Amino acid sequence: MRVAVAGTFGPLHDGHRAMFEAALERGDEGVVVGLSSDEFARETRRPNPRPIPPYEERKRRVEATLDELDERNREVEIRRFGDEHGFADDDPSLDALVVSPETDEEVAAINRRRTDRGMEPLESVVVPYAYAEDGEPISSTRIVNGEIDEHGTLLG
Repeated sequence: MRVAVAGTFGPLHDGHRAMFEAALERGDEGVVVGLSSDEFARETRRPNPRPIPPYEERKRRVEATLDELDERNREVEIRRFGDEHGFADDDPSLDALVVSPETDEEVAAINRRRTDRGMEPLESVVVPYAYAEDGEPISSTRIVNGEIDEHGTLLG
């Protein structure tokens, strides 16, 4: 199975790591990591912008994290994307998309576009949220705001 996972991934946290692990576990025919362009990352944070590390920095961190997590020596490709569906709606080589509960509904829209193009729909692999010590989901926004660290430990 060729599996994709996509996001901004900045800053990286345990929720992202869980998504990477799910992709690596299932991706015996390869894993494609979609990494949002700087422009798209900023655009999707309106009207509540937050600092986002530059693309190259995020890419280096994703590569290092995948190297750390990949016990199966999977073939991994990182692709830049710049719109809401990235490459998932037009890459016939993909079989599944790893998503969070917050983005699961996007798979239906992607699959409609895929079937309109004569492609097979993607399997949706929903990875549950990773939770912080306070029982709330870990998020990059909470990390940037200084509420928690990347593992969900409360700060301050």
